Amino acid sequence: MDCGFKNKDGWFRYRAAAIIIEDGNVLFAKNELDSYYYSIGGGVHLGEKAEDAVKREVLEETGIAYEVDRLVFIHENFFEGSGTLDGLMCHEITFYFLMKSRGTKELNSNSYTQGVREYMHWLPINKLKNYVAYPNFFADKLLNFKNGVEHIITCE
Repeated sequence: MDCGFKNKDGWFRYRAAAIIIEDGNVLFAKNELDSYYYSIGGGVHLGEKAEDAVKREVLEETGIAYEVDRLVFIHENFFEGSGTLDGLMCHEITFYFLMKSRGTKELNSNSYTQGVREYMHWLPINKLKNYVAYPNFFADKLLNFKNGVEHIITCE
């Protein structure tokens, strides 16, 4: 069971996500329905450590058992919902982990989320601003990682 809830006014989710970089590209997912790209990851289960959750989600989505390098960002995201969250005020907290490079972009993905097929896409970091890709702070922040963990708050 994911850590999160939905009520008549809002939606909250605790999420763990991966930053997977190979050869100047970062891995994103995109499904058959939406027009945007999104980070690899998903809901943390009740009683699960965020680091364990990101490894589980990465394996589920890519078919590859990546190892965690380090925690890079904690992101508090406030936004108005759309689609299945239409009309709700949304609040999501995501821990973004940098994964250790494998030296290859080869994946074994056969991922579905809520019955919808997901496809993995390697997007060039230096051209991320040309894509509708979330989180959008990746376009700047992935060009120059800081030491330690950065706390980012967005209100969209």
